Amino acid sequence: MIAIIDYGVGNLFSLVSSFRSVGADAVVTGDPAAIRSADRLVLPGVGAFGDAADKLRATGLDRVISEEVAQGKELLGICLGMQLLFEKSSEYGTHRGLGLLKGEVVPFEGMIDPRLKIPQIGWNALRFVQPDCRLFRGIKEGDFVYFVHSYHAVGCDDSLAATTEYGIPVTAVVAKGNVFGCQFHPEKSGRVGVAILSAFAGGVTV
Repeated sequence: MIAIIDYGVGNLFSLVSSFRSVGADAVVTGDPAAIRSADRLVLPGVGAFGDAADKLRATGLDRVISEEVAQGKELLGICLGMQLLFEKSSEYGTHRGLGLLKGEVVPFEGMIDPRLKIPQIGWNALRFVQPDCRLFRGIKEGDFVYFVHSYHAVGCDDSLAATTEYGIPVTAVVAKGNVFGCQFHPEKSGRVGVAILSAFAGGVTV
């Protein structure tokens, strides 16, 4: 069973539908016991980093996630959920993340051509850094996925699995050990996104 962690941030039920479309058993839950009993975890999220980090800590789910990952359980962070995997973010101040991966989250502003719109919204191609990453087994380099974000991860070379281009190379996928993350929304990325979720779930590719 896959536990999609509910801490009051994000549209969770589209993820449930995507996982169920490939035969994976997925539930939305904020119950620590259910999260501990799950086979795999998904940390979704939209909105501001600091608010999301505060909600995780207020519920104690930050500790549950860290403990389960330390015991070897697989975790997939999506969009803001991926950003929370890192050590810190400078979105509206400095905020501490889960620290499961090295790196920090910084704004596009001042780093990309000012003619490019912020947030980055739309379909962009993936460029593989770790071509053997399990998440990629049902897709190919150059496939397009759907992004919506104003901040991006840097200093994460030891987990970098794929990039995309938006004026600069942008972290798109991270993978290290049992921790994975997608800056884009696989549940909004058509066949490619469903294949990525299926690969994480350990199911057949589509």
